[in-house]
Amino acid sequence: MTGSHKMRIGLYAGSFDPLTNGHMDMLRAAFRLFDRVVIAIGVHPAKTPLFSADERSALITAAVTPIASAAGAAFEVRTFSNLVTVFAKEMGAAALIRGLRDGTDLDYEMQMSGMNGVIAPGLQTVFFPASPEDRHITATLVRQVASMGGDVSSFVPEAVNAALVAKFKR
Repeated sequence: MTGSHKMRIGLYAGSFDPLTNGHMDMLRAAFRLFDRVVIAIGVHPAKTPLFSADERSALITAAVTPIASAAGAAFEVRTFSNLVTVFAKEMGAAALIRGLRDGTDLDYEMQMSGMNGVIAPGLQTVFFPASPEDRHITATLVRQVASMGGDVSSFVPEAVNAALVAKFKR
């Protein structure tokens, strides 16, 4: 980056277990606003995810590289286990990226945004509304349907679908 342009970094945190088309929707929006997006995979020792952090990182990288390139934006995938506000500061992020599917999300995210604003006053939260076609998608539902042999190919990127099929092969 040259001259007076300050690189704008957004941080998009989640479990991404697995990455869904809803996440991809949020990332497309984020790449329009930010020069660089840090996709932060939250890792909690008490939780056992379907996909390991390394598997999630590889799936995210495979799916996101083409859309980031098309948008002329940079991204990196990182894991974190501390407070998202602390991690955002470490990454030099100006904003937290959050998606909203419905009113329930809005209520929860407004509470989180308020708390984060007190904890890290310089960190902005940016909300993106989910596209109507992706609004119903949750990683939890995707995992449940896939675990019962259901077809989730319309809810997740191709590489993620292949990984889910392999994971639940009977």
